[in-house]
Amino acid sequence: MGAVTRRAVERYIEALNRHDPDEIAACVTPDFFNEHTSAAGVSTRGRDAYRERLSTFLAEFAGLTYEVEDVIVERDRAAVPYRMTFIYNGAPVRIRGIFRFRVAGDLIAHRVDYWDGADFQRQIAR
Repeated sequence: MGAVTRRAVERYIEALNRHDPDEIAACVTPDFFNEHTSAAGVSTRGRDAYRERLSTFLAEFAGLTYEVEDVIVERDRAAVPYRMTFIYNGAPVRIRGIFRFRVAGDLIAHRVDYWDGADFQRQIAR
């Protein structure tokens, strides 16, 4: 099961880095829960709502790239520390964070994204 979880997570992050909303949405379950802990993040429930939000998100966070630092897998769960880089309203941003995933079958069922919203605010205020 761990190998299936790892591959689902890697496929999802690769899709995020290619910025294709349809490809990203195809990596998640119909009842997907995209949970954000940062005040700047927007949580959504359901693949359709997530897909609808992706176009705006990818436009706001131009050139978004996740550089994976590690992938830690246990059965149907994974933790992925990352470095996220993007341009926001002309300001370059680089933030460290971590994803926590739960995988169902070979799709992402739940993603929790932890990153420092205050660090984001400091970087875009320059």
